[in-house]
Amino acid sequence: MADTRMRKKFDGAKKYDEMLKRGGSEYIPLVDGENPRYRIVLSFSKVAWFTVSLPFFAFIFCVIWSIIYNFEHSTSTHCQVYNFLPSVSAAIGHYKPQKNVWKGAIALQAFVRALIFLMYYRFYKEKIHKWANGISNLALVTYALENISLVALSFWSSNENYAIHKLSFITFLIMSLFHMFLTYYIMTKCRNVSKDISDTTSIKWKYRSMIFNITSIFLACYFFYRHNTFCEPLVYSMFALAEYLVVITNMGYHLTAAWDFAGRHLLFSTTGFRII
Repeated sequence: MADTRMRKKFDGAKKYDEMLKRGGSEYIPLVDGENPRYRIVLSFSKVAWFTVSLPFFAFIFCVIWSIIYNFEHSTSTHCQVYNFLPSVSAAIGHYKPQKNVWKGAIALQAFVRALIFLMYYRFYKEKIHKWANGISNLALVTYALENISLVALSFWSSNENYAIHKLSFITFLIMSLFHMFLTYYIMTKCRNVSKDISDTTSIKWKYRSMIFNITSIFLACYFFYRHNTFCEPLVYSMFALAEYLVVITNMGYHLTAAWDFAGRHLLFSTTGFRII
């Protein structure tokens, strides 16, 4: 009787592994394991949504909390005119608990984005033309530098170390723009496989997020210039609002990974995890 039960468990685990293989994944397991007893399978689309939601809701919290509890200080500038919105730097890096919430969210999402980096590496290796290897490698470098600079500017605020914060912010902005351009070009011009509906959706939202992001950057520069030149009321708030749009459209661009890897799953078990 016991032998029969053990045989059924083994056969069931074997059939499950065969089912996963039939899902079409050619991804090499990160950790080898033979039929672990406990396993959890997560849709990567849900993981992508969760990863983006961490900084998104942390950002919303920081802005609202700063307005409610640090309004006067967070909205004041050298012009001494009325404004009603704090800048991104003030909201996420000047006050507690805001900066602790933001740092925690950025640290958590950084680990997941390291996994996404690996997935894009495999994606480019398998589904991009060989002649585009240099472009895809550059896209991966910009992705990594964007993530590293985001962590740096979050953990060293302008109040704590202005030089590091400024360098990290500039690096983040430049790497973010380059990454958007490169990945959009790769996805539209360099694929060696046909597009499905998920790919089409991803490309559409990549384009929209990229255009809105660039527009928001120009608006932020314009309002920042007007604020420093004319010291008009509310202009710094318009600058802050444009900054918010830069942040949110950047998050929106990274959310398209949910469509890039639609159908992929993460399998966690007692032996480790693998991409399937």
